[in-house]
Order: sequence, then structure tokens, then C-alpha cells
Amino acid sequence: MHKRERLENTIAGHATDRPPVALWRHFPGDDQRPSDFARSLVEFQATYDWDMLLVAPYSAYSVMDYGAVFEWKGQLDGDRTLSSAAIARSLTWTELRPLDPQRGEHGKLLEVVRLLREDLHDRVPLVVMLYSPLAQAERLAGRGAFLRDLRAYGDRLHTGLNTLTENTLRFMEALRRAGVDGICYVVEHADVDRLAETEYRTFGLPYDQKLMGELPPAWWLNMLRLTAEMPMFNVTESLALPVTLWRSSYNKPDLARGKSLVVGAVAGGLPTTSLQNDAVTTVRADARDAIQLTNGRRLILMNEEPLLLSTPLANLRTVKAVVDSAKGAS
Repeated sequence: MHKRERLENTIAGHATDRPPVALWRHFPGDDQRPSDFARSLVEFQATYDWDMLLVAPYSAYSVMDYGAVFEWKGQLDGDRTLSSAAIARSLTWTELRPLDPQRGEHGKLLEVVRLLREDLHDRVPLVVMLYSPLAQAERLAGRGAFLRDLRAYGDRLHTGLNTLTENTLRFMEALRRAGVDGICYVVEHADVDRLAETEYRTFGLPYDQKLMGELPPAWWLNMLRLTAEMPMFNVTESLALPVTLWRSSYNKPDLARGKSLVVGAVAGGLPTTSLQNDAVTTVRADARDAIQLTNGRRLILMNEEPLLLSTPLANLRTVKAVVDSAKGAS
């Protein structure tokens, strides 16, 4: 099977020659320049031949052009942390203006996509990571100010969320024209440890639903990534994306139970802690357990969080070997 056929059959619940596999990571430093970012992604794909290429820029890329400052200080997950917020007072939410998706950080990412398509053509399905308006808002203000404004100045925050949603819609349209196969939509606040369910239903879900309702029909490989410790599956099920990725190795539900809670395929099965381990036997066992738990159906084998930069490359090769052996046994 070629990559698209394997993924489409997996999402539909049909038999495949083997489970699809796609590991992903951030590329700190390289992600600041489109040509370097694209080259790193192409080389990563060429080395491991994943069934899809997940483009994961640093998580604050969509708000940097409002003046928020994020820096990479050697974090092993490769992401960047806030050093200077863009929202100093609650009224600033009402002063945000829409961004041009062809310029700034969005424009850089569009150039990355163009370079990837130029190199990979249609041989590899291409998915871009996109963060929810609520996740963007927290990065604009920092967690403390974000929670203060959500609970004390909700109307002002809603105004800002509307602007961030408009930015995301514009960027999605630009991505559609660039020729991606879908997005990986990151929802961070459908988490009882971060917000009450009523708060997420008020400040998160309506904007998530609006965006998911505008997904281009041609995008066949859209994913929902839930970063929650205890994800609100009872709420996010309304988003109904074809693939759902969450930390199933750490928290409930596990992959088997998750298959009954989502449409399409589940993704995950590979915790970053095991992938960082220097024992390939642990990685091999995790991959085999995920395949066994799901009977090899409706599963895309993926890391549940960004690969740590210290991950032994032997572990990535081991993951590939496990799925290749599953193909040989089928």
C-alpha cells in the first residue's frame, strides 16, 4: 500500500498491510528560517520514511507578530518559552487586529510548506500543526494573566478570541491554497486540571467548532491533538476529526477505550519517556503493545508529545522495524 491508501484505510477501519507510523518533533533554531526548517523536515522524512509528515513549528508561532517574545533556552522538547507577554492589560484583547497570513510567522510557515511540496510533491501526506484560539490567547498573555482575564474580563477576552479565530481562518485558507492534506489541531484547555468544563465550553469550544466547521473538504487527514492530563472526550467529541492523538500511555482512556470514543483512527502509543530510554526493548514493547491493544486497526503509531532532542536514533529505527515486522506477519 502507498501512504495515502494506508492512512485512508486505517481511518475507515479497513484492513491495511501494516499500521501507519509517523513520529514528529520540533526543530529549534532551524524553525526560524523557512529553508532550514524545510530541509530538516525533508531529511527527517527521508531517513525514516514516515507515512505522513507532521510539520510542528514552535507552539507560539501564531502570536509572535503581536509582540510576544518566546525563546528557546535549550529545552529538550524543542519548544520555546514566553519571556515577554503581549497582553499587559485586559483592554488589549479588544485592540488586537487581524494579521495578514502571507506575512510574518504565518508567511514563513507557508514558505516552508511550499518548499516541502516542491521537494516531496504528493508522495508524502503533509499535515501542519495549528493551535486553538484559546491556546494562542494563553501564549499572548501568559498563564496567570490569561486566567485572570478569562474569569474577570470575559467579554474582553471573547473579543480577542474572535480576532484570533479570524487569523486562524485566514491562515487555513492560505494553507489550503498551499496544498496541505490537513491540520493537526491542538486543543490544550479541554482539561479538568486547567479549566472547569463550563469555562472550556464558554471560551474554547465555540471557537474550535467554528474553525472545524470551515475545514476544506479536500483535507482528508485532519487530526485533533489533546494535550490534557484528563481530556474532556465528552466535550471534544463534537469536533469529530478523523484522527485523535492524546497521551493515552499516561492517562485514561487507553487506545482501546479511545477507539469507542472517537470517529476514525486513534493515534499515539509511544510515550516520550520510553522513546528517550536507552533500552530499545522498551520502545519495541510499547509499539507492539499499542498494535496489540488496538488489534492493529484504526491505529496510527505516533509519539504522544514532541520527541525529545536527546532521543536515541536507534529508538526511531526500532519503531520502524516493529511496523515493518507487522507487515511481514500479515
